[in-house]
Amino acid sequence: MEYRQMPRTELTLSEVGFGVWTVATNWWGKLEDHERAALLENAVEEGINFFDTADTYGEGYGEELLAKVLGHRRNDLVIATKFGYDFYDKTAPRIGHQERVQRFDREFVTFACEQSLKRLSTDYIDLYQIHNPRVDALERDELFETLEQLQFEGKIRYYGVALGPDIGWFEEGQTSMADRQVASLQIIYSILEQEPAIDFFPIARDHEVGLLSRVPHASNTLTGEYIEIPTFAEGDHRAHRRAEWLKEALQKVDQVRFLELEDSRTLGQSAIQFCLKKPEIVSVLPNFTNLEELKEYTAAVETPPLTDAEQEYLDELWTNEFYLKDQEPEFREI
Repeated sequence: MEYRQMPRTELTLSEVGFGVWTVATNWWGKLEDHERAALLENAVEEGINFFDTADTYGEGYGEELLAKVLGHRRNDLVIATKFGYDFYDKTAPRIGHQERVQRFDREFVTFACEQSLKRLSTDYIDLYQIHNPRVDALERDELFETLEQLQFEGKIRYYGVALGPDIGWFEEGQTSMADRQVASLQIIYSILEQEPAIDFFPIARDHEVGLLSRVPHASNTLTGEYIEIPTFAEGDHRAHRRAEWLKEALQKVDQVRFLELEDSRTLGQSAIQFCLKKPEIVSVLPNFTNLEELKEYTAAVETPPLTDAEQEYLDELWTNEFYLKDQEPEFREI
């Protein structure tokens, strides 16, 4: 495993991190308790030290699971969690994947932090992230005064923002980095999903903000395992992807299979290397659902990095919408 320093902080993160939502929810398939524990334990053995969860994952279960399985390794870990959704209010039950009510007032943020500390069985949170905020929340001085107070009290070390697709994107990212000087910004970024992330890199560089990239495999289409549109079980997060999106994504994947290098780099590893080619990205958060994926994706940092020629061709494909609109790509050897 390789590690990167988050700018303006004392945090050193593994280049491949662990997104706890795959073991805290059924959004990526159902796992038995022993499988969840095995993934977390083996992640540490593979060199992962960065674990990203949220209070709302399993209504606190993700934090509790992390403490139960890896609590004895607390001093070796960088733990990030998120806040902002009021799942404590049972008067408005959640339906399916419907978004919950958000709260960012001082009273709620302080309460949510205390609850996360208890569930994590720790005295401090390394990185406390505002979960899927809209720009109006980011404009509230009270929110950041509260975070600074929690930082002063030693309950959190640093704070950041985790952006949500279809909720808040470019304006929220720009406000977080340029106006609020957060330590980190969590984004979606992959070969197939580059907007608006590509516009964040110069801002992150200018303001010394560390980027965290999740779902680098674009709903697992970039793992190389799908040839036809897959069918997902009820409750699986990927089932919300429209059939037309998946069909187009697989057409795009066919054009990037040149990234697979026999015996030295799989397509799934290439997808991670694509993210790591950006120095602004501190850690990549693939979705781990079994030990085979864990070993493959953590080993990605040991595979050959993408060459400049490979990156240039990927940029060309992106600029030309993967040549799916009548144009034909010019054949060339990479």
